[in-house]
Amino acid sequence: MQPQYQMGYDRAITVFSPDGRLYQVEYAREAVKRGTTAVGIKCSEGVVLIVDKRVTSRLLEPVSIEKIFKIDVHIGVASSGLVGDARALVDRARVEAQINRVSYNEPIDVEILAKKLCDHMQVYTQFGGARPYGTALLITGISDGEARLFETDPSGTLLEYKATGIGIGRPAVMKVFEDEYRDDHSFADTIKLGLKALNAATEGKFDVNTVEIGVISVEEKEFRKLEKDEVRSYVEQYEE
Repeated sequence: MQPQYQMGYDRAITVFSPDGRLYQVEYAREAVKRGTTAVGIKCSEGVVLIVDKRVTSRLLEPVSIEKIFKIDVHIGVASSGLVGDARALVDRARVEAQINRVSYNEPIDVEILAKKLCDHMQVYTQFGGARPYGTALLITGISDGEARLFETDPSGTLLEYKATGIGIGRPAVMKVFEDEYRDDHSFADTIKLGLKALNAATEGKFDVNTVEIGVISVEEKEFRKLEKDEVRSYVEQYEE
């Protein structure tokens, strides 16, 4: 049961409650917290994104569940929360990246793209007639020879991390990272750490069909999703 003073304040996005809260934005954050777990980890060689696709039925085709997206050659994104909202933001990010290439004949800076997306998300916390995006993104890429990893949330907040997680398993993931993260790890060691964090978040309920991995190298500057055989080899190494 909601407190009496809260009734009404949670129905309009443009109205602050007496204690300074926007309830619709907080509810959007709850949608993210109920989403599948996604982790992002920086290392000496680049950045790794790993997501739990949570295949809920054996009748479902795992390849139809997409949680990692390529935005531009040098930028990738992982999402948690409402997948439809994430796809809308991904489409917008791709357009922004292409506009930058056409206008300036150069790839967009990762931080600039992340800020543009967060500015867009913030607008939907400010006006009536629309709801906030119920999704959070991990945005990663290479800019000026440096790996970057950003986390967004429905309020439009932007934070940069060395390692982070979003979704339902965030507390378990962050505990693993706090204890074991090192920035001098290789890709192989970083993927193992990410799988360990995902294992803690999902209580061991993951396999090659429920895990998706994306990597970007500082040297190659190209984001790519690992093929199923590559994912299988990493999952088997971790299980051993």
